[in-house]
Amino acid sequence: MITAHLPSGYLLGKVMRVDTRVLMFAAMVGAIFPDLDLLWFYYFDEKAFHHHRYWVHAPGFWLLFSPIIICVLAIWNRYILKVFLTFLIGIYLHIFLDTIAGGIMWLWPFSDRLYELVRVQPTHNHFVLSFIAHWTFWLEIIIWILATFLLFRSKRSSLK
Repeated sequence: MITAHLPSGYLLGKVMRVDTRVLMFAAMVGAIFPDLDLLWFYYFDEKAFHHHRYWVHAPGFWLLFSPIIICVLAIWNRYILKVFLTFLIGIYLHIFLDTIAGGIMWLWPFSDRLYELVRVQPTHNHFVLSFIAHWTFWLEIIIWILATFLLFRSKRSSLK
C-alpha cells in the first residue's frame, strides 16, 4: 500500500465510531505510524534494506511490547489507554494492508521472511509505477473514495 494508509485510518475511526477528535487522530496516526521508518530508510540507512524489515513493521514487536504499555496505562490513565488502543489498532490496520502486496515479517523474531498475499512484479522502471499499474492499486483507490465520501457526508451533515 502506497497512498491509502491515512484514509484507511479515517475509515477505521468511522468504523470504530470514535467519539472524539483525539481518538480519530490516534486512529489516523496509527495507520501511518509504521511508515515513519521511511525517514530512517532514506536519510540514515541509505536504503540498505526493505523498510518493512524495521521494527515498526514487525507484528511481533507490537505483540511483545504493547501488553506492557497496556498494563501501565490501565493502572495509570484509562483515557490514554483508549487512545493507545485506537493507535495500536491503526498500526495493525497498516500492517494488514501492507501484507496485501508489500510484505510483512509475520514470523519475526523467528524469521525475517516477508509475507505478502500478492507479489507485484517489477513491470516498470520505478517500483511505484509497478504498484500503480497493478490491480491491487484499485484497493487504494476504493479506500480513498470511501474515506472521501464519508468525510464529505459528515461535513455536510454537520452543516445542517
